[in-house]
Amino acid sequence: MSEDPFKRDHAPRIGAVETLAPGLRVVTAPNAGPMTYTGTRTHIVGEGRVAVIDPGPADGAHLEALAEAVRGETVEAVLVTHSHRDHSAGARAFADRVEAPILAHGNPAVARSPTMARLAQTGAIGGGEGIDPNFRPDTFLREGDRVNGPDWELQALHTPGHLSDHLCFQWGLSVFSGDVAMGWATTLISPPDGDLAAFRESITRLLGLSPARLYPGHGAPVDDPEPLLAHLLAHRAERERQILSTLHDGATTIPEIVARLYADVSPALHGAAARNVLAHLIDLSERGAVDPGGAPGPNSLFSLTGRKDKDRNETN
Repeated sequence: MSEDPFKRDHAPRIGAVETLAPGLRVVTAPNAGPMTYTGTRTHIVGEGRVAVIDPGPADGAHLEALAEAVRGETVEAVLVTHSHRDHSAGARAFADRVEAPILAHGNPAVARSPTMARLAQTGAIGGGEGIDPNFRPDTFLREGDRVNGPDWELQALHTPGHLSDHLCFQWGLSVFSGDVAMGWATTLISPPDGDLAAFRESITRLLGLSPARLYPGHGAPVDDPEPLLAHLLAHRAERERQILSTLHDGATTIPEIVARLYADVSPALHGAAARNVLAHLIDLSERGAVDPGGAPGPNSLFSLTGRKDKDRNETN
């Protein structure tokens, strides 16, 4: 696997305005934690007439800091990368305050892949962690839509994987990457709204764009995106290999796999690890390499089929 490219020394001043590049500022929310790192990063694009990306949680202090950061300016649009509460819950209050429309992909349930939609109908897949059920944009953005200001343009890129309604926003040679690609850790993929196959496609797509810089929703900017993006793909390939190995050695349940693969990880994170393992097992089931004994879910008993999966068999 490629060398670990993550940088974990980020120490932003919470609530302060930080200039990242000409025409780009950021304010970090006070919601640091195991899944949010140093807090949600709210980016402000442009000067005078601006776009605000990911207003973040419904935290009064953060929304006040954002309002102060754009005082005297016109907010043309409030964009949201995806409908997790740490990105979207503060959007309506902030948008109303600055009298701007909210633009986003919208409801994640509508954006699920056919596989995930089918599994969600079983009612036994679980998931939904952190999703903001009340989030509704004023304008629904789709792949390729552009949002313009006097000195900036943002293009929506539909990049599901972490969440089915996830958007990145391309800004010149840079990309606001939300939670699909971050410089401090790998991304949680929790079915049915998280989808490993879609995640791989989204990361491969970002690699193909060759961005000069990534501005993630948590953590510092990524100045050299290619090694990071390549590592994210390699990490998932290695995790797949490990899961297949544990099944070969007799593991049949997700808790057994997590106990073997995440023994050196805090038990507090084993719940998230289990969701990632489930995402892998669903993907492997779809490719014919694993038998879940029915519709795959958190309580399924998994076994190897003894077959090469169809995707890899096509390329080998």
